Amino acid sequence: MEFIVNNREPVYLQVVRHFKQQIAKRLLEAGQEIPSRRELAVQFNINPNTVQKAYKEMEEQGLITTEKNYPSKITTDVEILKGIRNELIMEAVNEFVDSIKVINVPVEELLEMVKKNYELKQTNHEEGESK
Repeated sequence: MEFIVNNREPVYLQVVRHFKQQIAKRLLEAGQEIPSRRELAVQFNINPNTVQKAYKEMEEQGLITTEKNYPSKITTDVEILKGIRNELIMEAVNEFVDSIKVINVPVEELLEMVKKNYELKQTNHEEGESK
C-alpha cells in the first residue's frame, strides 16, 4: 500500500481517506484484518499516535471494529461499506462543481466533456495496463 502525505489536511484524516479508497476499490473487504497501529505507522512512515487517531476516527465512523486482544477489521456492515463509495464520489463531484461553477458552463456541455475525458483516461489506463 502506497501512502503519500499531502499538506492540505491532517495526516490522520488522510489515513482514513486511504482506507475508504481501498474499501471503495474493493482492495479491502468486509471482515478483513488490517495492520496493527504500529505496523501501519512503520509502513506509512508516520507517527504511531497519528495512526491511533485515524483508527479511533474509523471506529467512530463504523469503518472498522476492534475487539480486545484481536486485530482491527473492516466492518461487515453492508450499508456502511456501500456508503463509502457514494461518499467519495460526492466529495469529488462537489469539489469539481465548486471549481467549475465560476465559468458558467452549461450542464449538457459539461457532462459531455466529462464523459469524453473519463473515457479517454479509461482507455489510456487500460492501454497502460496491457503493456
